[in-house]
Amino acid sequence: MALSITPLFSGSSGNAALIKTDNSKILVDAGVSGKRIEAALSVIGENADDIKAILLTHEHSDHIQGAGVLSRKHDIPLYATQLTWDALEGKLGKVQTKNMRAISKADFYIDDLLIEPFETPHDAADPVGYCVSASGRKIGIATDLGHFPQHVEYRLHSCDLVLLESNHDSDMLIAGRYPYQLKQRIKSRRGHLSNDDAAQAAVRLAAAGVSSILLGHLSQENNLEQLAFRTVTDALMARGLEPGRDFKLGLALRNQVTGEFHIK
Repeated sequence: MALSITPLFSGSSGNAALIKTDNSKILVDAGVSGKRIEAALSVIGENADDIKAILLTHEHSDHIQGAGVLSRKHDIPLYATQLTWDALEGKLGKVQTKNMRAISKADFYIDDLLIEPFETPHDAADPVGYCVSASGRKIGIATDLGHFPQHVEYRLHSCDLVLLESNHDSDMLIAGRYPYQLKQRIKSRRGHLSNDDAAQAAVRLAAAGVSSILLGHLSQENNLEQLAFRTVTDALMARGLEPGRDFKLGLALRNQVTGEFHIK
C-alpha cells in the first residue's frame, strides 16, 4: 500500500499538504482559502469530500485560513492540541463540536494512518509537527522551526521523506524591507529556519538515512527557490552526499501544486 504526499501550497503565504494511502486521505494544514484548496485538489483528481481529517500544526493564518470553511462544507474533523484550539478561538468561524478534535502529543490513528505529533520551536501557543506513517513507510512535516533541536531531528530519523522548512536567505532578510521587529522574530529561535539552517538539518537527516527531503515554507519576500536548493545542495555535497545519487532533494512550491511523491 503506497503512502504519498502532495504539497498543495508551501510558503509564507499559505500551507497545505495532502497525505494519502489507498484507504485514507488527510490534509496537514489548510492555510489558504477553502476555494483554493478545493481547486488544488481538483487539479490532481481529488475531492475535498474524501478528506478524512485536517491536522493543524498551529494557529497562524498561513496554516489555518481555509480550515473552518472546509470543515463546515465537507464535514471534516479538525485536529489540534488543546492550547492551539484555545488560540484559535474566533479564527475559524463556527466548527461543529464533533469536528473539534483536541489531541495531546501522543500517537493516534486516523484509519490506517499512524499520526505522531511532536513539539516544534515556534512562536505559537503549542506548535507541533507531524510524522504520518502507514505500512512501514513514514513522512515527516517539519516547518515553522526557529531552530532544529535534537528532539525534532530524532523524531524525523525514521522518516522516508521529510518536508523541511527552508524559509529565508539570511542576507535577503537583513537587507529586505521587513520592519526590524519582524526580522528579529523570523531570525529568533522561535521563528523560521534559514537556508543555511535547513542545509545543516538536511545534512543531519541524510546522514541518519532519510532518503528524500522536500524544502518548503519558502518566504516570498526573502528567498528564492534556486537559492534555497543550491544552499542545501552545496552543504550536502560538501559532506560527500550527492542529490540524485545518495538521496532525493526537491522543492515544495509556494503557490501551486508541486506533484505527488510516493513512498514505496
